[in-house]
Amino acid sequence: MRVHFIAIGGSAMHNLAIALKLKGYQVTGSDDSLFEPSKSRLEKHGILPQEIGWFPEKITPDLDAVILGMHAHNDNPEMLKAQELGLKIYSYPEFLYEQSKDKTRVVIGGSHGKTTITSMILHVLHYHGREEDYMVGAQLEGFDVMVRSTEDSDFMIMEGDEYLSSPLDRRSKFLLYQPNIALLSGIAWDHINVFPTFENYLEQFEKFVDSIVNGGLIVYNTEDMNVMRIVLKSQNPIRKIPYKTPAHFIDNGITYLETIDGPIPLEIFGKHNLSNLEGARHICNHLGIMDEEFYEAIQTFKGASKRLELVKRDSNHVVYKDYAHSPSKVSSTTAAVKEQYKDKQLLACLELHTYSSLNPEFLEQYKDALKQADEKIVYYSEEALKIKRREPIEPEFIKKAFNDESIKVFTNPEELKDYLLNTSKDSKVFLMMSSGNYGGLDLKML
Repeated sequence: MRVHFIAIGGSAMHNLAIALKLKGYQVTGSDDSLFEPSKSRLEKHGILPQEIGWFPEKITPDLDAVILGMHAHNDNPEMLKAQELGLKIYSYPEFLYEQSKDKTRVVIGGSHGKTTITSMILHVLHYHGREEDYMVGAQLEGFDVMVRSTEDSDFMIMEGDEYLSSPLDRRSKFLLYQPNIALLSGIAWDHINVFPTFENYLEQFEKFVDSIVNGGLIVYNTEDMNVMRIVLKSQNPIRKIPYKTPAHFIDNGITYLETIDGPIPLEIFGKHNLSNLEGARHICNHLGIMDEEFYEAIQTFKGASKRLELVKRDSNHVVYKDYAHSPSKVSSTTAAVKEQYKDKQLLACLELHTYSSLNPEFLEQYKDALKQADEKIVYYSEEALKIKRREPIEPEFIKKAFNDESIKVFTNPEELKDYLLNTSKDSKVFLMMSSGNYGGLDLKML
């Protein structure tokens, strides 16, 4: 099968391209920009475009499929050529469905936790030698790529994103998967650039629950009222299986999960992660993994990349980085670290990086999000604002939105670097939260 990727360099797109190459497909692609690690990975598998840019001549009648990435524009010349030739153009999720339509599809949805829960499930399966197909949004220990697609797997485990499918398909990605088994972890307004009201955002999750195939099932978080309301009011003839945060305790900086066989030490911590773990346990049960096997495997789960990832720990201080950027994620992550290190001072540093977080109208959603921290820093790049065509945000406006006058606001990465280097590290935990990179700061070097 011959497949061409328009915008092959995306984090999800390049992983799917590699998965199809490993499956034996003939894969080509184009992009107007290529960065690491996508560039090296594509080169390793012999599918790195020879030139940067768009080349309509690559679109030929013998292509079986064209896969269109989200950052391609509506006037993309390769896309226009594919339309002119009448070729089948797939969005990323649409093609994933085609790859998995004869399998049992397991889709993990929610505004937060979906990457971690999907990663937990895959870790447990991998631990017990179960190699199923998957798609996950973070690099996992023991996995070379983020997508696996084969002919012989019975299951396809997918992270279900509510963002748009492609420039041609404005549906949420997870609405295209038609899951047999689904999970809904939590709902907190995000992506306001495409879902301008919370009601519009909620509607996507209502459609997600209704997209589960007849006779399927959903595992859902009873501690989230929006999730509860949507799942319980759905008329879809499916099984509904609730879960909540399991019993646990912290001893000497280690979180223990209380089970019928006694306490189990974990590498992860935080109530949100314990809730994620419980959701993953229920899904694994339906994949044939019993509780005893699940608990044995989950003890070695260290977390998905950039999800409360340990950067440094010594006798004096600890540094974590986390992908948290939405208000609910920032709040739960900050609270988790403070609870885990009650004997230390917590410095929480948040980068406002996404379209939503740099929108003054959305900033009030961050009220009290950093409340659990002893010292609070908010950083944003003035350059990022220019790219997004937004006006500068005054520090006082940020402090008011966060409901905290003690917040220090930085817009220059060098000034932030100097502050972090010169601040006291005695008995302190540094929590660096961002979906960006603080203007290019190397946290490991710092």
